[in-house]
Amino acid sequence: MTTRFFRFVLLAAAVAAVSLVASINKGHSVQDAETAPAWTATGIDGKAVSSSDFAGKVVILTFWATWCPPCRAEIPGFIDLQKQHAKEGLVIVGASVDQGGTDAVEPFVEKTAINYPVVLASEEMQEAFGGIEGIPATFIIDRAGKIVSKHVGFVEKKQLEKEIKPLLSAEK
Repeated sequence: MTTRFFRFVLLAAAVAAVSLVASINKGHSVQDAETAPAWTATGIDGKAVSSSDFAGKVVILTFWATWCPPCRAEIPGFIDLQKQHAKEGLVIVGASVDQGGTDAVEPFVEKTAINYPVVLASEEMQEAFGGIEGIPATFIIDRAGKIVSKHVGFVEKKQLEKEIKPLLSAEK
């Protein structure tokens, strides 16, 4: 009887864990797209970068850190997407949540040849996006400035491409 109960508990825990992982890594479309919050942050070059700098663009805003393995795994895909779709109006913005600021982030950006803007995400910026509870956290924002989807956890390049292609082909 105790063995049967133990097996049931173990099976229930495994099902719950698989469901949790699937829901965390699954992006979701925002049914009633909300306007992305306005933000200003410091770029790794020390200059102010603002959401208004990207008005009329499709933006992939990703909150990440240099010490985060899934974040690091996404970077090559972001680099490729930026190369492939910049002329169509795509901008990827990396919002670093690293505690070390520019000193921690700039060498990593140079080493990995990141080709898109990287900013230091303040607490206020993170809170404006609903509080970033896990990274990577990726927001896709359309040309009108509406958040159309959000992902928490690693996202495949092909999934992001599937989501941005209709946005890039929409009226400018």
